[in-house]
Amino acid sequence: MVRIIQYQKRKSEDDREFFVLVVQSGIEVVKSQNGGMYLTAKKATIPSTFNEDICQSLIGQELAGSIVRVECEPYEFVIPETSEIITRNHRYEYSPENESGTISSFLLSKTENSI
Repeated sequence: MVRIIQYQKRKSEDDREFFVLVVQSGIEVVKSQNGGMYLTAKKATIPSTFNEDICQSLIGQELAGSIVRVECEPYEFVIPETSEIITRNHRYEYSPENESGTISSFLLSKTENSI
């Protein structure tokens, strides 16, 4: 499960405004590169068709699914706590789950039936 924690206003390439919902995973313990342990939670955004009032009302709601790490082209990222600039080659995305807890098995069965 993920929780909607906030929303943000964005602009599309054609200059139209829309809102994204910011979702956050549960807390997890991570081991840092120097061997120390710390707590964190992954965040991702989901584009929506909702207006600002609806987005505001959704804060605190939970969605089935998880936030997964996805490899991507390298980009620079500023660590907010330290202002250190690092290069990343991954991002986090929301991944919904169907009733069985997976997406891939559903997509595979749909693909096999259509061939």
